[in-house]
Amino acid sequence: MLKKIVATALALSLLAGLTACGSSGGSSGGSSTSAASSSPVSSSAAGNGEKLNVSVSFNAMKEFAEAIGKDKVTISTIIPDGMEPHDFEPKAQDLVALSGADVFIYNGLGMEAWAEKAISAADNTALIAVDASAGADAIKNTDPAEVSAHGQYDPHLWLGITGAKTELGNIKNAFVQADPANESYYEANYKDYTAQLDALYQEYSEKFKTVESKSFVTGHAAFGYLCRDFGLEQNSVEDVFAEGEPTAQQLAELVDYCRTNHVSTVFAEEMASPDVSNTLANEVGATVQTIYTVESAEDDLSYLQRMESNLSKIYDSLSK
Repeated sequence: MLKKIVATALALSLLAGLTACGSSGGSSGGSSTSAASSSPVSSSAAGNGEKLNVSVSFNAMKEFAEAIGKDKVTISTIIPDGMEPHDFEPKAQDLVALSGADVFIYNGLGMEAWAEKAISAADNTALIAVDASAGADAIKNTDPAEVSAHGQYDPHLWLGITGAKTELGNIKNAFVQADPANESYYEANYKDYTAQLDALYQEYSEKFKTVESKSFVTGHAAFGYLCRDFGLEQNSVEDVFAEGEPTAQQLAELVDYCRTNHVSTVFAEEMASPDVSNTLANEVGATVQTIYTVESAEDDLSYLQRMESNLSKIYDSLSK
């Protein structure tokens, strides 16, 4: 009964600290971690043989935290699988775990507009909050309407290999700060995982050099960082952040683009409606294939498996 009373009181406190989710632009620089206290976690935490208690915003951050922390972390995810992170507005009960967490990892760049208020409302002076995108070379949104609605930067940093490495580095540094006794463990895991990312980058960097066409069509324009890594260009059949549908004129322009560039594949994401992608594909005689955004757990595949699948499918579509 006491636990229920405490949980209810905490939920009410968090609810009072949160306001409606606004769209704020993230920062492309700054410190990767913050906490009321910069000292390691208490003697009851990981440094004493217990696991770090880690809270993350959504699936990609969970994947990265697992890759670095492995069996020395326990992870809870705030945004449920199947929920579109762009549309998520947390309720107080979604954030209760922050009050007892050692580390909170969020993507940043405006992806979780609620994060800073949630951190403040948690009233956890030992919490190490990690803006995983800190220090990244963020892609700026240039359309005034997009800046007004969604913030200054493209938040999909984890879908580029270079961006993923930045986020992994910030997460690794936070784990070392929280649990310095296991620094070598986190460093080794970081080196191993980023070596796998480097190998994937090298493989497809060479492959994409051999294709003449560099443009592909996707439902959700989430692949700007992947495109920058490999010198590609994405064209979207939906607005940039999976909201709304293209106008008739925009769809006509995409049809013309696909026909002119002999597009044979239109990519659709599991987290977005495929209807417009199917309509476009039918218009130009293309096929529709799934591409992963790693915003939610998908097909029981890891981040590395999904990234390899994305790159392979994009390469194959451009090689035809």
